[in-house]
Amino acid sequence: MSQFFQIHPENPQKRLINQAVEILRKGGVIVYPTDSGYALGCHLGDKQAADRIKRIRKLDDKHNFTLVCRDLSDIGVYAKVDNTQYRLLKTFTPGPYTFILPATSEVPRRLLHPKRRSIGVRVPDNEIVRELLGELGEPIMSSTLILPDETEPMTDPYEIRDVLEHELDLIIDGGFCGMEATTVVNFLGEAPEVTRVGKGDPAPFQV
Repeated sequence: MSQFFQIHPENPQKRLINQAVEILRKGGVIVYPTDSGYALGCHLGDKQAADRIKRIRKLDDKHNFTLVCRDLSDIGVYAKVDNTQYRLLKTFTPGPYTFILPATSEVPRRLLHPKRRSIGVRVPDNEIVRELLGELGEPIMSSTLILPDETEPMTDPYEIRDVLEHELDLIIDGGFCGMEATTVVNFLGEAPEVTRVGKGDPAPFQV
């Protein structure tokens, strides 16, 4: 049976943030709000928790998790960013974008794209996530909350509780936070390539 926290989206309660971080550190799987819908998340180094997320979404081993980071300095630990990319990321983070970048050796091998050694990273514009990440001190390993055979993410925390409460450790109700996926920008080639158009404006990355 999962816990259910109602956290104020603009002024998150410190006590609840601390409890949520403890659940993550102990191997819990949580649902939390971002700036582009609700996401499933777990501790970066926890294979069992990651496997639980895969079971919930019925994902195979090829699924690429995203590292949800607090800021650019976090991204720099886990992804290689050159000067041009850094300027773009600085301009468009936080925001509803996922960036595919070469991974550093800090990224656990099982999270890497098997052929490219790349990782997806993002910095959401959401105060609850910022507080979570600040207290945790490292990224959250995440996946959008889309159930098997569905094309749209879940948006209602109460519906999430009805459907998934026995498979989760915590649901954070941060109010409605949208239902449009992030825009994905691939930085592995010579020029940025927009591989999915979502909530973030793709124009600045289209050459």
